[in-house]
Amino acid sequence: MRIAKPLLLVTTPVGVVFGIHEAWKVGAWLGTLMIVLISVVAGFFWITLRRIREDASNAAANAARDPHS
Repeated sequence: MRIAKPLLLVTTPVGVVFGIHEAWKVGAWLGTLMIVLISVVAGFFWITLRRIREDASNAAANAARDPHS
């Protein structure tokens, strides 16, 4: 796992960029479609992370306010 995690963190973005480049060579519409798809997925990922952080901070605030719950 010590080698796999950094390897995935490097190769995944490189593969995505290579895939978009290859799609663009097939047709600009396909490259544009892939960029839109990745943007939508990234947006939902960001919304999910924001919700998790808000819930965690709310839970911490509630725990600090009422230690018996």
